[in-house]
Amino acid sequence: MRVFLTGGSGDLGHVLAAAFAARGDEPIRFDVRAPRRRVGVHVPGSILDREALQHSLAGVDRVVHIAAWHGIHEATGAKDVYDFWDLNVTGTFHVFEAAARAGVRRMVYLSSTSVKDRAGVYGHTKILGEEIARTYAERHRMAVVTLRPRAFIPPWNRDVYPDFVAWARWFWRGAVHIDDVCQAVVQAVDLTGRDSLETPPVLPVDGAYEYTDDDLRDWDRDGPGSTFRKHYAAYYDLAVRHGLEPSRKPEKLDIAETRQRLGYEPRYSLRSLLGELARFGAAGPPGPEY
Repeated sequence: MRVFLTGGSGDLGHVLAAAFAARGDEPIRFDVRAPRRRVGVHVPGSILDREALQHSLAGVDRVVHIAAWHGIHEATGAKDVYDFWDLNVTGTFHVFEAAARAGVRRMVYLSSTSVKDRAGVYGHTKILGEEIARTYAERHRMAVVTLRPRAFIPPWNRDVYPDFVAWARWFWRGAVHIDDVCQAVVQAVDLTGRDSLETPPVLPVDGAYEYTDDDLRDWDRDGPGSTFRKHYAAYYDLAVRHGLEPSRKPEKLDIAETRQRLGYEPRYSLRSLLGELARFGAAGPPGPEY
């Protein structure tokens, strides 16, 4: 199976290319930048270049549309509203229209939980992207799965996180690891080939949690940090030493439908993070070679 990855040289593109190649698929990595690690086939190009995009989709079986400016680009002011509109909205239209013209009928669209921030620049463009995906599913009878992952910039991305502890502070609030997002995307690609998907599913993607619903409802009932101690007592001093907050309550998403539709089961949790922090310290575990 030839899987076309827009933004294929980015963090998620790298992880997905390796995952698809490992199971015998051919990842086609469409990106203006060459990937640092040559897994799959790199096709240079921008989703804003309609001709290049159309030409590159010939013979493709599945499309995973990742390319976008993200919330971090809004938060830092690195990109403005025109940049977001061009890539996230016009670019998404280009991808779906080019796929339709190329006869590709099986698509996965990477949206975001930021759709809840409708007034935000990034969130608004993702809402519009979801509408484009839904419209093309209906107009062209495409099998489309939309995934709404939480932010998943990986801990090894030093352009965003100076060290593992900085990433851990972000993850602490409730988050999903890039490896779990990769799992969900691969499963979504497979779902497009199994089901007719008359109603295109929109599925949230969250991480794993040791905290139960009862834990969250009765958070720290026995004092600050008590719920953390219930599950991670051996790591309490480690967390405090690194400036992490045992009393901070995470936000957990309902992923029951994602589990049911995809067979998705996240693996990376706060316990995983704490284990890596104990083993590797502030530097964190080594990232992949790419």
